Formats: sequence, C-alpha cells, structure tokens
Amino acid sequence: MPARLSDHCWAIELRGVNAYLAADEPGAKGGERVLTLIDTGTPLDARTLAREIEATGHRVGDVERVLLTHYDLDHVGGLGRLDLEGATVYVGMPDVDYLTGAASPPVSTRKGALQRALAPLARAPRVAVEPVADGDRVGSFTVYETPGHTPGHVAYVSDPLSAAFVGDLVVERDGDLTPSPWALSYDTDAVRESIHDLAERMPAVEVLGMGHGVPFARGGSVRLAELGERIE
Repeated sequence: MPARLSDHCWAIELRGVNAYLAADEPGAKGGERVLTLIDTGTPLDARTLAREIEATGHRVGDVERVLLTHYDLDHVGGLGRLDLEGATVYVGMPDVDYLTGAASPPVSTRKGALQRALAPLARAPRVAVEPVADGDRVGSFTVYETPGHTPGHVAYVSDPLSAAFVGDLVVERDGDLTPSPWALSYDTDAVRESIHDLAERMPAVEVLGMGHGVPFARGGSVRLAELGERIE
C-alpha cells in the first residue's frame, strides 16, 4: 500500500526504489489539483505502480505531470510502460537527451557505461518531454540542479506542499542520510556540493523523499541540513 506522507503526497515502494505521487495545487486559474508522479521505477514496476496509484484513489490516466529526478533505469524504466497519454515529462539537462535517445551516456565513465548497457531495457517515452533547469517552476515545484549522481540530476521542491523529492542525491539507511555512493555516481565531489547547495537554498519542508530508503514525513529539510554539516 502507498504510504501517505502528507495530505497530498504519497510514497510508493517498488523493487528497491521509490516513486512518489503528489496532488499539486491548482494553477493560477484554479480548478482541480494536478496529479504529479515523481519517478517511475524499473520496467518491471509499471503494473505495480499503476495499482498503487489506484490505491490512492486516482488512476494512471489522471497523471498530468511526471517529474524525473534523473536518468537511471530504476527511475525512468516504468515510463514507457505506463498509459500516460496527455501527461508531460520533465527532466534535467543533459539527462533529457539520454531519456529521448538523442545522446548516449559516455562509456568513458563507470556509471555512464552501466547506463548505456541498460538503456535498451527502457522504452522511449510516448509523451511530451520538457527539459528543466535550475530555478524553473513546474506547478508549485521549483527545480534545483543537483548534479553528481548523474550530470542532469535535479530535485523538485514544493513550498506549498512542504515536500522535496531528491532522487538519488542521498540515500536513507536506518534513519540516517548518506550521500549517493561512489560506485553509483558520476562525481561524488559534485554530489557533496549539491547536498550543501540544496540544503542552503531550498525552503524548510517537512517531507523529504529519496529514491532509496524510507522517506521522511517530518523534518525533511532539517535532516538534509544535518547531513550537510556532517560531510563538511
């Protein structure tokens, strides 16, 4: 069952990775809340993800936005297997080119070689894909560039929802946060810099949702700031 993190945010536990669902605030013209999916799990998670979305009282077809934190098979693999007709996908540059197939991850890096090897397992998205950059707004979410785990890794932070979704910038283990590990990142120095930068710039939020581990429903920004202090 999805874990309710707040009135309008849910965590969906998949095969070793998390996706999130948020009922974002209506736009300036009002209307219904905008159903927003953050990351999509592996190719094997699509059916489970659809079922879990339904368990929140919504349907996959209700999803209007998909916010991808980065290009990795366990975060984008379900995208091409979900019926998301009419939705728009947002992803940071240069990861957007990996997602659409306009470019391939570099084999000159360990991480890039792994991404390229796994790329055939991810179907190309059948919906509109929009690149995002630091400071862009998608509904109530502000985009923060957080490179290191991948070149185009981003976090999405909503002040009205009091929630931050940070992908693989950090990992939760036994209640503690750690930076994305060396074995899974392009540049661990950049990961640490991104943690400091995000902790300094983002507003205070309660919910902190990461790709791996148990998300925090309370004190999320405080926990991220504490990690920043530990890794100085």
